[in-house]
Amino acid sequence: MIMKNARSESTESEELSNDIVPDILVIGCGGAGCNTVSHMVEEEIEGVDLAAVNTDAQDLLYTGVDEKIIIGKEITGGLGTGSDYSKGEKAALENRESLREALSGYELVFVTCGLGGGTGTGAGHVIADLARGVGALAVGVVTLPFESEGKRRNENAVEGLFNFKSSADTTIVIPDDRLLDIAPDLSLEEAFRLADSVLVETITGVTELLSETGLINLDFGDVRATFKDGGMGVVGFGEAKGDSRANFAVRDALQNPLLDINIEHAKRALINITGSSDMTLDEAEEIAGIISDKLDPDARIAWGARVSEDLDNTVMATLIVSGAEKLKGRDDMMDLGLDSL
Repeated sequence: MIMKNARSESTESEELSNDIVPDILVIGCGGAGCNTVSHMVEEEIEGVDLAAVNTDAQDLLYTGVDEKIIIGKEITGGLGTGSDYSKGEKAALENRESLREALSGYELVFVTCGLGGGTGTGAGHVIADLARGVGALAVGVVTLPFESEGKRRNENAVEGLFNFKSSADTTIVIPDDRLLDIAPDLSLEEAFRLADSVLVETITGVTELLSETGLINLDFGDVRATFKDGGMGVVGFGEAKGDSRANFAVRDALQNPLLDINIEHAKRALINITGSSDMTLDEAEEIAGIISDKLDPDARIAWGARVSEDLDNTVMATLIVSGAEKLKGRDDMMDLGLDSL
């Protein structure tokens, strides 16, 4: 291939890329959400803007992002909600104009929080609704509490999840109890840290495909088509090395405990395939093909593939599916009423 005026073409390409890549905001709400965006700062995640929202002024002060929004000072006095999600909702409504201003101009907004407490549960869905109101695609990325956190917290989470379902375009659900299936020997602190990592990986699984050059790129139209009015979503991760690594990576993703739905009924899927520099296009297509065969025949599927120099002889698959009728028959979730979502 003959490249004429490579520098000029590169500059034009970068300018075009900047026009195509959507403006993305990740907004953490409540204690868990603020921890997640702080984690993203530590991980030096690129291609997104970060903001934190809380009713607790002291917690917000120590959140490691520049954009901080305190809400509900008239209601809580800056002291938090005491796990009363109605106060969290009222707090967001009290400051809806400042929230709307912070959301304006973004095309894709991730609202991340832990459900079960007061601020994330009450304010998170309000923020998602405001994001849609300013024209953004709103994606909730939320955790459900451990069963051991008690009945009240779990009941709060159910209410919050129902509200998110009607407010966000898609809500990706990560049940904390499923993290124990992945790593049962973790301390409580380590488990919450793992939950943060899963939230970050879920978000970057989407943003990397939009903001970084890859073997196969997605545009924002693909992502919008996948998440617009997508309802409930879940995520699965897989990773493998060596021979048949593509097959093993996709198998791990499909069998991941977090992927807690019958995916054969899923109507939409987004797949991020990341590999070391020796990953082939055939391997990427193998992963996408295996997943496609597992989904509803009419499912809308968007997938992209990229190379990471940080990986060695490794292929990773991140699968986000939405539009399934219900979660699998888990007794603990069904007791919470989530099977009807």
